[in-house]
Amino acid sequence: MNTAILYSFRRCPYAMRARLAIVISRISVELREVELRDKPSSLLDISAKGTVPVLITADRNVIDESLDIMFWSLQQSDPDGWLNNMTFEQKELAQQLIQQNDTEFKYYLDRYKYADRYPDDSKEHYRQKAEQFLLLLEDRLATNNYLISSAISLADMAILPFIRQFAFVDKAWFDSSPYPRVRSWLQDFIESPLFESIMTKYPKWQEQEYYSFPLD
Repeated sequence: MNTAILYSFRRCPYAMRARLAIVISRISVELREVELRDKPSSLLDISAKGTVPVLITADRNVIDESLDIMFWSLQQSDPDGWLNNMTFEQKELAQQLIQQNDTEFKYYLDRYKYADRYPDDSKEHYRQKAEQFLLLLEDRLATNNYLISSAISLADMAILPFIRQFAFVDKAWFDSSPYPRVRSWLQDFIESPLFESIMTKYPKWQEQEYYSFPLD
């Protein structure tokens, strides 16, 4: 029987969100941990983007967007109701938050983390711009323990890996930042068995010359 294959990179927040959905959905995959500086040819053959995550489903469909992998996984099985327990209005709100995370926040997160590559403004400037999203999340968390309701949803798990990346750019600053609810929300995530389960270290996958799989 064919098994789904996931090309991943442990520290990539996009790959993290995909792994979170796969694990919670209890889907079995063959994990291929890659080095982004030395991408295997099989990854480039199936996805011209050459980025992770990329999922090859058991019936050999290729999904190379992290959110699409999350949706696909939860459509197979959603035991904790990350997607199915949300109302239509909540799903719209989740989509808005994720879009803001993936566009505006990610834009400034990259510049904050790699400020030396973007000398037009200071690291502090980029952080302050990114903080606008943290203010929004802090406000959302004032009502519930999670972004959409009192339960974890797709929005939380799609966004948390990026907040984790932001926090570790300057952990000392983040730990004293004026976002106590965001810090608590992130800490609960980092300490969760689910997060620990997706952060196991695996050796780099070695491509075998004889190995190939048929793609439709």
